[in-house]
Amino acid sequence: MSGTIAPFPRQLYESKAVRQLDRLAINLTSTTGFELMRRAGAACLRAVQERWPESVHLIVFAGSGNNGGDGYVIAALAKELGLSSEVLYVSPPDQLVGDAAEAYQMAARVGAEIHPYIEAEFASLRRQPHTLIVDALLGTGLDRPVAGNYVSAIRSINNSKIPVLSVDVPSGLNADTGEPFDEAVRSTETVTFIGIKRGLLTGSAPNYTGDLYFDDLDLPKEVFSHPQAPVPSVKRIDIDSVQGWLTRRQPASHKGDFGHVIVIGGERGYGGAPLMAAEASLRSGAGLVSIVTRSEHRTGILARRPELMVHSTEDDNFDLGNLLQRASVLVVGPGLGLDAWGKELLRKSLQLLSETSTPIIIDADALSLLAKDPASHLTSKKDTWILTPHPGEAARLLDSNVSAVQLDRFAAICSLQEKWGGNCLLKGNGSLVTNYLEPNSIELCNEGNAGMASGGMGDVLTGIVAALVAQGLAPDRALSCAVCVHGEAADLCASAAGQRGLLATDLLPVIRQLLNVDSLADRVGHT
Repeated sequence: MSGTIAPFPRQLYESKAVRQLDRLAINLTSTTGFELMRRAGAACLRAVQERWPESVHLIVFAGSGNNGGDGYVIAALAKELGLSSEVLYVSPPDQLVGDAAEAYQMAARVGAEIHPYIEAEFASLRRQPHTLIVDALLGTGLDRPVAGNYVSAIRSINNSKIPVLSVDVPSGLNADTGEPFDEAVRSTETVTFIGIKRGLLTGSAPNYTGDLYFDDLDLPKEVFSHPQAPVPSVKRIDIDSVQGWLTRRQPASHKGDFGHVIVIGGERGYGGAPLMAAEASLRSGAGLVSIVTRSEHRTGILARRPELMVHSTEDDNFDLGNLLQRASVLVVGPGLGLDAWGKELLRKSLQLLSETSTPIIIDADALSLLAKDPASHLTSKKDTWILTPHPGEAARLLDSNVSAVQLDRFAAICSLQEKWGGNCLLKGNGSLVTNYLEPNSIELCNEGNAGMASGGMGDVLTGIVAALVAQGLAPDRALSCAVCVHGEAADLCASAAGQRGLLATDLLPVIRQLLNVDSLADRVGHT
């Protein structure tokens, strides 16, 4: 619906696809390009009035293209409403063409102040009370680092300490990847149009977009469903996407109906990692959960959670092969370590299960071990694998570096799936999921918050995935569902007590509640 903040549409597009939708709307309807520009300007002004109702003065930084045209429209509409508005242009108005030129004429006609941007003059400008900056410098067509006077303008905006509203995309941000082209505006709020650009919901993007609003500019649904309309490149998922995937339990159920999760990990000093994964599996509904770990962790684990079964590799009667025959799903990696003990457990686990259909979740240290010796394990990869790397682990798996992974997270997850097979998750802000059934189809989960940047969060997530697989969800569905539940639980916890100090185990009671609701209306804490 036009003007809504959330929920966002499910379909996420590349920037070029949104521009194609814009052209298609003009061709299929009686709407002109300038009318769409006017609607975009009006949407931004509504956002200004809602967020900053006391604002009386707008400083619009305008560029040379249609994004600059939007800025001139905003200045004109603000003037018509009785607000004070001025445009600081980086590109001379006489170089504007088409709709952008018409927008300039509209602003000039209503008497908006229009001046060239001069760094020294802006730096010395006496700030009026209740001033707001509108960033309309650069749009989605940017495909290279910002240069020339645009760099100075972006720096002036960021150094101004004035609230900033960005039009469509913060200038200098790559709307396809979520990473800046070197210099980019750090906005307080961004209003984006027609279709959500996929990069605005992942990577570094939230550091630049601030609060993100969406407006479809009242385009009819027929534009998006037309045979010539571009296909969305990414699907957005959240807790609403996965509700109902788990069915009600039959009254006569027993623990064997809900699977046996086996977690392998916990080198000396790292016993907490497999414990958190295992406890998360229990709280997410697995019928039985076992841990294979060092003997020194047994007492602590059982004191914390006596419902777990703990097997030590140092026990005289330890038989990993016999144990894995009972597994509905295997988790290997939490706290596993990178030394001989962990290497041997990973090697033997993959070997023992290489001829079975038992799903395997490879996480944490097991991912690093896999990356170090891919030749030993690539022959074992299968469709039932689930890999859950963070950017550092993904970089090792791709023989790359973290910067390259984060520079294009969408390309990185496709490369992960292509090289390693199975179902892959790339963790981080705007976590990405893909699977072996549709390797080029990507899901983006926009649940979660910065409070999740603490130890153990990945272990809890892995435990949720394992429990959902154990209860019968296919690996690809279990992965998508777990990511959404994990992020929603963190959001509810942060809403209740703040992001700072959020612990991985704080999520467990909320995860349990989320997985037990029967309808969206009953969801804990959800409004």
